[in-house]
Amino acid sequence: MYDYAVTLHTDDNPGVAITCRDLPEVNSYGDSIEEALREAIDGIESALSIYIDQRRPIPAASEPEPGERVVYMPVVTVAKIVLWNAMMERGMRKADLCRLLDVKPVAVDRLVDFLHTSKMEQIERALAALGKRLAVSVEAA
Repeated sequence: MYDYAVTLHTDDNPGVAITCRDLPEVNSYGDSIEEALREAIDGIESALSIYIDQRRPIPAASEPEPGERVVYMPVVTVAKIVLWNAMMERGMRKADLCRLLDVKPVAVDRLVDFLHTSKMEQIERALAALGKRLAVSVEAA
């Protein structure tokens, strides 16, 4: 649902650039395809931060088109996306979640900060307060 398809761009210059049609804010680069795909995670998470700053819901990933590669997001990132989108569905602000969870603003800031590592238990608690339950599945790589 939040594993984004990306397009690899090469030209006469060395390196590989990456863009994402679902998240036009993504712009990532690597010296090789492998490095570019690793860096794409950081690029996507940085783009997701823009959605938070602008109080916009985060779009689900589209099915990959021919020639695209898929970037598999870390489970913590996916959980934060689900939390943010649940807040947006309810018209909630971070302050509302602070009151609901009885935590300080910095705690909620971290829960929706894609560049900050959060404990899954904290995200699960926030999701539960919004009537959501996190389910994780394992697939072949």
